[in-house]
Amino acid sequence: MPGTCVIGLQWGDEAKGKLVDLLTPNFDIVCRYQGGSNAGHTVVTGDQVYKLHLIPSGILNPDTMNIIAPGVVLNPGTIIEELEGLKAKGITAENLMISERVHVVFPWHIAEDRALNAKKVKGESIGTTLRGIGPCYRDKVGRSFAVRLADMLREDFPERVASIVEAKNAMLAPIAGEDFEPLDAAAITAEFSGYAETLRPFVADTTNYLLDAVDESKSILFEGAQGSLLDIDHGTFPFVTSSNSSGVGISSGSGVPARSINKVVGVIKAYSTRVGGGPFPTEQENEIGQQIRDLGNEYGTTTGRPRRCGWFDAVAVRYTARLSGVSALSLMMMDVVSLLPEVKICVAYELDGQRITHFPSDADDLRRVQPIYETFEGWDTDLTAATSYDEFPDAAKAYINRIGELIGIPVEVASVGPDRAQTIVLAESVSHLAGLA
Repeated sequence: MPGTCVIGLQWGDEAKGKLVDLLTPNFDIVCRYQGGSNAGHTVVTGDQVYKLHLIPSGILNPDTMNIIAPGVVLNPGTIIEELEGLKAKGITAENLMISERVHVVFPWHIAEDRALNAKKVKGESIGTTLRGIGPCYRDKVGRSFAVRLADMLREDFPERVASIVEAKNAMLAPIAGEDFEPLDAAAITAEFSGYAETLRPFVADTTNYLLDAVDESKSILFEGAQGSLLDIDHGTFPFVTSSNSSGVGISSGSGVPARSINKVVGVIKAYSTRVGGGPFPTEQENEIGQQIRDLGNEYGTTTGRPRRCGWFDAVAVRYTARLSGVSALSLMMMDVVSLLPEVKICVAYELDGQRITHFPSDADDLRRVQPIYETFEGWDTDLTAATSYDEFPDAAKAYINRIGELIGIPVEVASVGPDRAQTIVLAESVSHLAGLA
């Protein structure tokens, strides 16, 4: 059975976790394939709220195997905390498998992140969560100081740590300045050896497992982290994350060939948000932006930081939908825009006096564009209790339909609240997502 991917098409925080959780019962496997603990996926079911950073959002279904693939960078302390939190709520996570190939985030990565974050890019922070994700990916590419999860289970692990700590202390001391506290190789070795033993039952060759699953026609749901506009190669560089967070990263992060993935569901909010620095053409630094923030509780799952808020940007989403090979859209947070007096969609940009409908590759150009909007009268209707698309006001349907037209892809799902039950399949959709209609 071919694979499906759920991927964010904006700057992250699109509520991907909710959709993955909802779709999970229809799949044999859920695979998280990139990013690290800088991701924050929230799943709400009944009175329980689960906030996940590394563990796939399908973990609540015991009949589905959940995989953390090689493209992820793993903070072992963080995932152990997640496992303990799940256990306290009755979730044993026996259906979790972690690739032996994942690269591990160490204290030197976090120290490096903090030291280098003081350096601004064009006067702005690039938006790092200070969790060592970027430095870990940098060491992965550099290879000399990289440590994979399997390496932590080898006898020579203490020697490996000692060698790296010596080099990292020499590098970090002049960068961090007088406040720098040298890293202790023995303490790190003891701490991370303990983590390795705790995680040992979950460690496996996930690449081989997934390839076998493809051969056996098992169904796989791939879970993206962050959002496509943060892609290291195709996003608003340098204000991006450190991995391929668009659809181009699915195969490289998981090891599953692209031909085995036949459906990509693009997740979008009914408005736009962003965390950290970087251009944001439709940002509303005014009462409307604050109203969206308050109505949508737009504060980071991972960091708690208030998110920048603005109108839906169809130029940006059309770009990421094409980039990621999206075949269906899931429109989230419709309950938020339903309480605004009017809503807007950015349908084009004006750059240097010219109307453009493509997404500029240069962050400085994107910073200079002026959004061109279409304005929709608000429908002032509380949609949180809606159970079918027929209950949506005509104005809300017009808004949804216009988004589908501008992106060139049908909106198949609309979310009207955080709970599983607050998810509606649109009757007019061209096709339906397995198990939802």
